[in-house]
Amino acid sequence: MERDDERGRPAQLFTLRVWTEAVGENKKEWRGKVQHIPTGETRYFRSWEALVEFLERLSPA
Repeated sequence: MERDDERGRPAQLFTLRVWTEAVGENKKEWRGKVQHIPTGETRYFRSWEALVEFLERLSPA
């Protein structure tokens, strides 16, 4: 695990892709894909809450 600051707090490395998709006439919805680089674990999401849940699950206590 990498360290991100002078206090030695742990850092996590992710890739994040976000885009919009048409879900109806004149309506768009955000979609995304997040990948945890050290483990390769990947999740697709359709809500910001799902993204946050994934990130919090992988965060050290």
